[in-house]
Amino acid sequence: MTLLVPAPETVGVQPAGTDPARPGLVARLAAEAFGTLIVVVAGLGVLLFTIPQSNPLPAALAAGLALTAAMLAVGYISGGHINPAVTVGNAIAGRIRLAHAAAYLGAQLVGAVLGAVALFGVLRTVPKIDDSQAAFATVTAGFGEHSIIQVPMAGVLLVEVLGTALLVAVFLATTASRNPARAAAPFAVGLTTAMLLQLGQAVGNVPFNPARATASAIFSGPDALGQLWLFWVAPVVGAAIAGLVFRGFAQSHAQPAAGPDAAELDESALDEAELDESAPDESEPAAKPAAAEPAGVAARVVANGDEDTAPADDEARSFFDRKGGK
Repeated sequence: MTLLVPAPETVGVQPAGTDPARPGLVARLAAEAFGTLIVVVAGLGVLLFTIPQSNPLPAALAAGLALTAAMLAVGYISGGHINPAVTVGNAIAGRIRLAHAAAYLGAQLVGAVLGAVALFGVLRTVPKIDDSQAAFATVTAGFGEHSIIQVPMAGVLLVEVLGTALLVAVFLATTASRNPARAAAPFAVGLTTAMLLQLGQAVGNVPFNPARATASAIFSGPDALGQLWLFWVAPVVGAAIAGLVFRGFAQSHAQPAAGPDAAELDESALDEAELDESAPDESEPAAKPAAAEPAGVAARVVANGDEDTAPADDEARSFFDRKGGK
């Protein structure tokens, strides 16, 4: 049987013989904004309106389940990052272009702020809540005197870096094209988030998500905004650590599998992604027989007969695309 190597724009997206258009950047940004809105509404809303005596679901678990639902809902469009730290980790790992990563961060912030606006509006309608800003302050990330147990800046910084590194590592590992358990990626990421949030709430409402931290700080007053920098710097550092480790691991794993050409596979795929997607080269067909391709391209085919779905733009999104196409 002849194996076909798809063009870069459609790698890992469709079964052989089909060539529907890949979701455009605007659709992916809308998906990221919507997914982040879901996570913020659940993650902050459950905390804001929890009645301890009658609430059957812990807020951390609710936030983790919301993330799982959001990834399942929009992952086939955007890859299901739904967190600026995850996007940074994907960019450093070489899975998404820097320009697209920056756009993802903007969309995630928009979705998070919209979710916080909706919650703030609900708070204003509750007669027993006189100060909506003070209510938001109780669920906003902070350190020192703004931490529930007075954890100093160094402690919160360490927890945020470590937790984000673990979260991004789980995302990168479970959505990798060669991971046989990648169908469970949304559940693994959601459960990891729930576990980390249980720790983060005790330390200082640490969210391991800069978009969520920003959304809550905006409605919590100047004190929260003054500490917001830590909840951007620490997650970016943690995401960078996970992205660099995963990138090195992926390269060392690929080289012995298919010879010297395989070591350059990630970089060449990223270079292909820098081409103008709106003006494809019509002089060459979208798919060629594997036998006619040079060794570097043939390395895209996995030994078990499946195509290596490490796409030029976002490997996680291609995984969800493949699941949606079955």
